[in-house]
Amino acid sequence: MTGELTFAVDQLAGAFGRPPNQPDLLQARQMQALSFAVHIPLVCFGIAFPAMVLFVEGLYLRTGEPAYKALAKRWSKVMLILFAVGVVTGTILSFELGLLWPAFMANFGDVFGLAFALEGISFFVEAIFIAIYVYGWDRISARAHLLAGIPIVIAGVTGSLMVLTVNGWMNHPTGFRIVDGRVVDAHPFRALFGGNLWHELTHMYVAGYMVAGFLVAGVYAAAWLRGQRDLYHRAGLVVALSFAALAAPIQVVIGDWAGRTVAERQPLKLAAFEGVGTTEKGAAFHILGYYSDGEVKAGIPIPRLLSILARHNPDATVQGLDTVPASDRPPVNVVRYAFQTMVGIGTLLALLGAFYVVVWVRKRRLPRSVWFYRAVIVAGPLALVALIAGWTTTEVGRQPWVVYRVMRTSQAVTDAGGLWVAYIVVAIVYALLIAAVVWLLRRLARRPPEVGVEAEAT
Repeated sequence: MTGELTFAVDQLAGAFGRPPNQPDLLQARQMQALSFAVHIPLVCFGIAFPAMVLFVEGLYLRTGEPAYKALAKRWSKVMLILFAVGVVTGTILSFELGLLWPAFMANFGDVFGLAFALEGISFFVEAIFIAIYVYGWDRISARAHLLAGIPIVIAGVTGSLMVLTVNGWMNHPTGFRIVDGRVVDAHPFRALFGGNLWHELTHMYVAGYMVAGFLVAGVYAAAWLRGQRDLYHRAGLVVALSFAALAAPIQVVIGDWAGRTVAERQPLKLAAFEGVGTTEKGAAFHILGYYSDGEVKAGIPIPRLLSILARHNPDATVQGLDTVPASDRPPVNVVRYAFQTMVGIGTLLALLGAFYVVVWVRKRRLPRSVWFYRAVIVAGPLALVALIAGWTTTEVGRQPWVVYRVMRTSQAVTDAGGLWVAYIVVAIVYALLIAAVVWLLRRLARRPPEVGVEAEAT
C-alpha cells in the first residue's frame, strides 16, 4: 500500500496542475481552523449532553424528586440552544470543505460522500426528537418523553461518527485505487470504517464527556462556592462531575492506544510529537523544551520513555524527522506544543477526577476543600484547551498532507483568491453566535428552576 500511495502522489500532482500560492493556503487553513475550533466543542455537547439530560430525567422518574425534573428541563433547553448553534457552525464547516478544498472534494467525494449523507440523516433525526423532547414536557407521558430522548443520544453519536470516519480515513487512506491520476474503485464502507477510525472515535467520544462534564460541573461548582447548596445545585454538580471524572482516567488508557497507533501508521507525526530529529533506539521523552536544529532544547529528558510509549519496549526504534525531506515534515514546534498541552492537561484532569471518585466512594460525600471546587471551575476551560490542542496535534501533525501520503494540502486548496474577506465575515458570524449563546444562557440562568426546590442541609 505504501508504494502505491507514494506513486499516487506523483500522479495526483500532475492531475492537479500548479499548486495555489502560499498565501491562499495559509488563509484557507486559518479559516478552517477557526471553524473547527468553534464547532468541535459543540460536537462534544452533542455527544455527551443528551446522555446527561436523560440520566437526570431517569433519576426523577425513579425517585419522584422534583429537583431532578427541574434540572433535566433546564438542561434540555441548554441542549436545544447548543444544537441550534451547532447547526449553523456545522453548515459553515460543510460549505468550507467544498469552497476551500475543491480538489479534495472533487477527487475523493466518491470515497467519503456517504459519510456526509448519513450525517445529514442523523441531523434531521436529532432535530425532530429534540423538538419533541423539549416541548413535550408534561404534554406526553413520562415514559414516552424519556423514550423520545433516546434517538437524540443515538443521533448525536452517529452524526459525529460520520465526521470522525472521514478524519480517520484522511489519516490512514484506504478503500480506493488511483489510475492515471484518477480515484477509482471507491469502497466507502471499507474506507470509512478502516483501522484508523476506532482509536480516534473512542478518544473523541471520551473527550466529549470530559469537556461537557467539566464545563457543566464548573457552573455548579461556582454556585456551590456562593452558598447555593440545595439539592438542585448538588445534583447538577454531582451528575456532571461524575461523568467527567469517570471519563478522565479512561482517556489516559485510550491515549496510550492512540499513541501506539500513530507510531505504527504515522511515524513522522510521532517524531513531531517529541521532536525526534534522527532515528534512534531507546528514544527519550522530553517534558517542555523546544525543537531546534534537529533536537529538543531546554527540555527535561526521561530516558527511553518515548520508545516505551510508542512500542511498549524501552529499546524500540523511533523514526526520525530526517528520514524525509524538509518539505514532507509537519511544523514540529506547533505539533509538539499542542501535544504536550493535551497530555499535560489530560493528566491533571485525570488526577482531579480520580480524587473526586476516591472521596465519593470512601466517604460518600463531596470533597470539602474550597480548592477542589476552584479546580473544578478551572477544569472546564482547561478541558476545552486540551480538546483544541488534541485536534491541532492530529490535523497539523498530518501536514503537509490533506490525505496522508496521497494528496498534499497545497494541491487541495482553492486558488479563487480573496479569502481574507471570507475569513473576516466568518469571524464576525462566529463572534455574533458566541455573543448570542452567552446572552441566552445567562438569561436562562437568571430564571428560577421551574419546580420549587427545598434547600438541603450540608
